[in-house]
Amino acid sequence: MSGILNSSGITVRKGDSFTIALRFRTEQGVLDISGAQIKMDVKDQADKLLFSKNGEITDAVNGLAAIELTPQDTDLDVGDYKTDIQVTYANGQVHTIFPQNINKVAYFRVTTQVTE
Repeated sequence: MSGILNSSGITVRKGDSFTIALRFRTEQGVLDISGAQIKMDVKDQADKLLFSKNGEITDAVNGLAAIELTPQDTDLDVGDYKTDIQVTYANGQVHTIFPQNINKVAYFRVTTQVTE
């Protein structure tokens, strides 16, 4: 595994691939995400956009999706950046799903790579 997702942020090793697996649920169970769009942005501390990724819905009826980070995405200077993930549902509603704490900004941390 070359990355970690927790409630506060995402940590990846510089130049590595990482798949962020997403599962959409409500209190009633699985959420059908047919027609939804998922987007993740990573910005530096000055709010300059470094990259943006669209998620791929892998099983809409069962609420499953993924965001694939490539080595080009994670080839950033070692350090902390800012990120969030938003979903736009087919009905036009937009929700920031990560981080879940609306008072926080998630970090996108790039750690040192030894093997190049």
